[in-house]
Amino acid sequence: MSKTALVTGILGQDGPYLADLLLKKGYKVFGLIRRYSNPNFSNLDYLGVTNDVDYVEGDMNDEASLLNLIRMLHPDEVYNLAAQSFVKASFEQAKLTTEVNSLGPLYLLNAIKFFSPTSKFYQASTSEMFGLQHTNGYQDEKTPFHPRSPYGVSKVYAYWMTVNYRESYGLFTANGILFNHESPIRGIQFVTRKITDGVAKIKLGLAKELRLGNLDAKRDWGFAGDYVEAMYLMLQQKNPDDYVVGTGESHSVREFVEAAFKSIGISDWKKYVVIDPQFKRPAEVPNLKAKADKVRKNLGWKPKVSFEELVEMMVKADLKRYGK
Repeated sequence: MSKTALVTGILGQDGPYLADLLLKKGYKVFGLIRRYSNPNFSNLDYLGVTNDVDYVEGDMNDEASLLNLIRMLHPDEVYNLAAQSFVKASFEQAKLTTEVNSLGPLYLLNAIKFFSPTSKFYQASTSEMFGLQHTNGYQDEKTPFHPRSPYGVSKVYAYWMTVNYRESYGLFTANGILFNHESPIRGIQFVTRKITDGVAKIKLGLAKELRLGNLDAKRDWGFAGDYVEAMYLMLQQKNPDDYVVGTGESHSVREFVEAAFKSIGISDWKKYVVIDPQFKRPAEVPNLKAKADKVRKNLGWKPKVSFEELVEMMVKADLKRYGK
């Protein structure tokens, strides 16, 4: 009998890549969606898995719906990818961010505890929990948290609640502290996709400039398709644990911009980029870089797509979209 998995956030970036991976491994995949009048399945369409997922209705803000869902499905694995994940928006919608990112995981954990204690639970944690760090030049599982946004704060709550339910009730719960990961289906509001989309427009003569905020912020960027494999591996272990997942390389937004323009044959990118203060955060996170020794050693995971390959992949995808 095939395993079953419930994936929240199925319509986002990571959900389709994870669904694709699980389906290829023979899972029956249930995707949680809210009651929309017109759900957007474009990310699932991009990977060709829209019709292979079974969709179930529920809401991360409605505990009763999640209790009923877990009681009905008894899934082997639950991957909680649902979140208000846009950092800038979290400053403007701190309450909503907290409700979805903090209380949502708590509701799921309670549902598992009461109705399906054998279900394995994955919580999508984030490098934004580390925030302001000046030690060692990298972050690993032992690095203290110092979140610099409501988004980061909300994720710290969910992280510790996931640990608490593991230690208090013996549930199989794992945190994946994933550093920035991107793909051609990254939301257009995120800086990486904003860059590749803007570069594609400039290449095709559809735009003359690209407006950005802080070019000096550094991030550890990888490919979402690689990172969902790490999620899966965490729930296949004998014992649950928490893992940092990243490439171990740090690149600035400026480097991302340069690589994107380089991929279309433009070296003098500065004449197209305009710095706009409205895109800067109230509190910036200057540098994030993963030390992912544990996930490599214990799970045998490592990234396959390089930084340059990732940027080129995203630019080509946006060129193809506008080409159509």
